[in-house]
Amino acid sequence: MPLIPEEPQIHESAQGPRAASATGRTAPTPRPVPGPRSVAAPRPGRPGPGPARPAPPAQRAHGSAAPASPRKQNRSAPQIQLIPASAEGALDAAGEAVDLLLDSGRAPGEILVLTTGEQHPWAAHELSFGESAYWAQHDAADDVFYADAASVGRASPRPVVVVAVNGDGGDDTPRVLPVALGHARALLILCGDPKRINAALGASA
Repeated sequence: MPLIPEEPQIHESAQGPRAASATGRTAPTPRPVPGPRSVAAPRPGRPGPGPARPAPPAQRAHGSAAPASPRKQNRSAPQIQLIPASAEGALDAAGEAVDLLLDSGRAPGEILVLTTGEQHPWAAHELSFGESAYWAQHDAADDVFYADAASVGRASPRPVVVVAVNGDGGDDTPRVLPVALGHARALLILCGDPKRINAALGASA
């Protein structure tokens, strides 16, 4: 069944908090690629002086989120939301989705962001310090983690998975989307061209 595009607002009716609707949406501003930092500098998003990139909103304790509905949940079928975006705007749409999730009470460590094409700038930045440091950040699970199609299989499941369909027509979308669906415990947010996303989901079914 084809997914129906939605406005960029996060719905978690049965799984957790719900953010207010995003109105008056303006064109997203490009996210700057982080500059180099010394090895001794603290990792982004962690306490310490001089963060290397803008820190996400402070982590929320799990208890601060709105309680889930008492009705029984089917954990094998996460809620899916589709946010329309061009291939060039998919990363920005995913970034807005992450911001809404954090504002609604999701802890940073509950969110995994995947890209089907070019690496997210934060993934490229963290990988510049080596594979070991990159995956150590993943294993710590105390911050939003970004992974591309090449490493999606190694990433662990998280409550929320956000996918930016930012590749061209020959990308790995049909391979990444089923993995993303399996990794999302509560919510899967797909940002990209609805036709491509539905075609990829249909091809992988």
